[in-house]
Amino acid sequence: MLLFCGKADAQRFSVSANLVDYAALGTLNAEVSYSLSRRWSLAAGARYNPFTFRKGDEENQFQYRQQSYAVGARMWPWHSYSGWWLAGKLRYQEYNHGGLLSRETEEGDRLGIGVYAGYTHMISRHFNVEFGLGLWGGSAWYRRYTCPMCGLTVESGRKWFVLPDDLMISFAYVF
Repeated sequence: MLLFCGKADAQRFSVSANLVDYAALGTLNAEVSYSLSRRWSLAAGARYNPFTFRKGDEENQFQYRQQSYAVGARMWPWHSYSGWWLAGKLRYQEYNHGGLLSRETEEGDRLGIGVYAGYTHMISRHFNVEFGLGLWGGSAWYRRYTCPMCGLTVESGRKWFVLPDDLMISFAYVF
């Protein structure tokens, strides 16, 4: 970072966190971005949720555990870090969720690509708020269990998926 402390003509880096992910049972997340040009930026992000709720209570235990990593690019029609944008990402996710809507639990790995769109509003020179939404799809290798604790396998295999992703209300620091 000390190498980049000189005067810059444009803001090239950003760090952001999605508040909606934090509301999804405490999923920790961060994304870093680098502006390649006026209209293109590259991004890399991670999500992590290690939490199991009501652990040990077979009837009421639930979780939305995951670790997820993504890399992608955004196209900005007007200027990077300001206004409307379209994005594409390559994403890997290791997950274990269940017990919330039904007793069934599923765990596995997903690999896929996603498309996203949104709007970034400049609050000040260094702070932005971002709104966005996306879909991602790909292949999942999974195992489904009858409940979060019992471990009786109902189904396993590989399947294709398309899921909503990145409902986003993020705060970004641009430098």
